Amino acid sequence: MAPLTDEQARLLQEQNFATVATLNSDGSAQLSIVWIDWDGEHVIFNTAAGRVKPRNLERDPRVSVLVIDRGDGYRWVAVRGVAELTSDGADEHIDKLARKYTGEGWQPKPGEHRLLVRVRPEHVSAYGL
Repeated sequence: MAPLTDEQARLLQEQNFATVATLNSDGSAQLSIVWIDWDGEHVIFNTAAGRVKPRNLERDPRVSVLVIDRGDGYRWVAVRGVAELTSDGADEHIDKLARKYTGEGWQPKPGEHRLLVRVRPEHVSAYGL
């Protein structure tokens, strides 16, 4: 695991959005903006089963996550690693993220199956941190 500095970890814990890059079946990049969390070992985001992100990650778990400081675009951290997907705790986690980013709880969509994605950093790069 590549360590993050305290300042890099704070950027992940604050209300900053992340861009997640996964690989499509043709090798091209698929980018998504997501809410994120940091548990001290993993960058964590949440998605729904059947979407492009989890389909790509099930086929090829390599992932990159870029987090840019909302207040200063010249401060960022990029994490590369391998994703692990689970449904355990995913509903509670999306509610936690919704409260962090919107101040309100998550409103579940009928039939939606949430997935938690954990990324253990294998490579970390940063600027301004």
